[in-house]
Amino acid sequence: MKVSANGIDLHYQISGSGPVVTLAHSLASDLSLWDGIAPQLAERFTVLGFDARGHGQTSAPEGPYSWPMLVADLVGLLDALKIERTHFVGLSMGGMLGQHFALAHPERLDKLVLVSTTSRVPPEAKPLWDERIAIARNQGMQAHVAGTLERWFTAPYRAAHPEVMARIGAMIAATPVAGYAGWGEAIKTLDLTEKLAAVRAPTLVICGADDPGTPPAANRAIAEAIPGARFEMLPNASHQLVIEQAEAFTRLLMDFLG
Repeated sequence: MKVSANGIDLHYQISGSGPVVTLAHSLASDLSLWDGIAPQLAERFTVLGFDARGHGQTSAPEGPYSWPMLVADLVGLLDALKIERTHFVGLSMGGMLGQHFALAHPERLDKLVLVSTTSRVPPEAKPLWDERIAIARNQGMQAHVAGTLERWFTAPYRAAHPEVMARIGAMIAATPVAGYAGWGEAIKTLDLTEKLAAVRAPTLVICGADDPGTPPAANRAIAEAIPGARFEMLPNASHQLVIEQAEAFTRLLMDFLG
């Protein structure tokens, strides 16, 4: 299903009944990232998944994108669906979006779950994002598949689950270059750590112990900055712990959301 909001067509799926839980995926993926946990969530909640601007079946205009623009996409989707308040679960760039949403629209947010994310991209990391964007533009997204899978999953999991690697690799390769680059430009500007004390929503921060991209220290810094936030670290998991440790992640999530 699609709605028009903030100048683009946003693709979404909604299932279940009860309080709304909105799921926001990582860079170079789409709403199917949550397929392993959404059915269980839908037994107790209304589950809203959506493809972010530049991803999946949502419009992919050229960027750069900005955080106010990306928050407006989310708010436009909620408004179109007449959703006043929601729990929000965001992974990686979805978690970055969740932090901005919590600060800009606290009246729309119930509980906040931030997964495998960070609140700040330091200046020394910006050339890395410039390089990633250049690779996407010059070589296509297929050039990002192998390195991304290595960052996203531990070596033992990759070896044991070739079918998952094939599915996720295809999702990375299918990401529109404009979307990857547009979000990359927004991510380069991320600098929220000092503002997070203003977040009032009950917050859970979850990360994988073996995540090289958004390491435990970056996630712990978020939890320490948000008043009363809870921090959890899952062993034997890297960036995509919602897949690699789906059962443990879902248990933590359901317990927190109540």
